[in-house]
Amino acid sequence: MPTSKATATWKGGLEGGTGEYGAGSGSFEGGYTAATRFEGKSGSNPEELLAAAHASCFSMALAANLEKAGNPPESITTAAHCTLEMQEDGPKITTMKLVVQGKVPGVDPAAFAGAAQEAKNNCPVSKALMKNLEVELEAKLA
Repeated sequence: MPTSKATATWKGGLEGGTGEYGAGSGSFEGGYTAATRFEGKSGSNPEELLAAAHASCFSMALAANLEKAGNPPESITTAAHCTLEMQEDGPKITTMKLVVQGKVPGVDPAAFAGAAQEAKNNCPVSKALMKNLEVELEAKLA
């Protein structure tokens, strides 16, 4: 299996500093600041990138589960909501909520929810995160 790479550079102190990140493949890049991370200002932040990674991984795992069960999906759309909260010892990512909607002919809501739960428990990003934070799931058919 390949090893994926991304880079990030931060310049300056926390309040006045700026950061840039990019994928090793060159497929994406962007910037971030303390204001985009902690104040909800326009722009990206590490939690948004983590949420994108989790939504992508989960969607692929769910599609694989459904296909393996004989019901390949027409589409899977996942929104991941990554919550950063201030704790006594500093900021902490506390929750990742996955909200998924699938268009899957021939699958009932219970089967879809079961396949989604399996994907939540077994996608590689979920496995990396679940020992450190709560991962919630909401699954619906379109």
